Amino acid sequence: MSTDSPDSLQNRLREDVKDAMRARDRVRVSTLRMARAAIQRRELDRRESLDDAGVQEVLQGLIKQRREAATQYEKAGRADLAEKETAEIAFIRAYLPEPMSEAETADLIDQVLKDVAASSLGDMGRVMAEIRRRGAGRADMGSVSGAVRSRLRQS
Repeated sequence: MSTDSPDSLQNRLREDVKDAMRARDRVRVSTLRMARAAIQRRELDRRESLDDAGVQEVLQGLIKQRREAATQYEKAGRADLAEKETAEIAFIRAYLPEPMSEAETADLIDQVLKDVAASSLGDMGRVMAEIRRRGAGRADMGSVSGAVRSRLRQS
């Protein structure tokens, strides 16, 4: 369904699956195949090819799922399964841009609050939408949401 450019994330994933198969790295192969399947599922659901931003969105969702699963496994005393989930996170994260530092995130929040002229919690949606747009997959939206909420309460 997709017509990838040679340097697209989907093409990179496809090539990395082949490399992992040649290296007989079972965990990496299964993780990358799972990621490709999730991307293909999203493309079928939307009936359109995903660009790199769409692929990154899918990969971020997979990381979130893995984090939640690792937490559940740790609570259940299954360190082996939690480690597997953590390893999968590391493989997937390699395809995402470097996350923003806390300082970069704070600067982005300050700039967006100023640009949007946010003054109350009622502006939260507009602020978050703008941060999501400017953060382009680099900002941890969970922590950003809490920071924005506390900043708007102080206003």
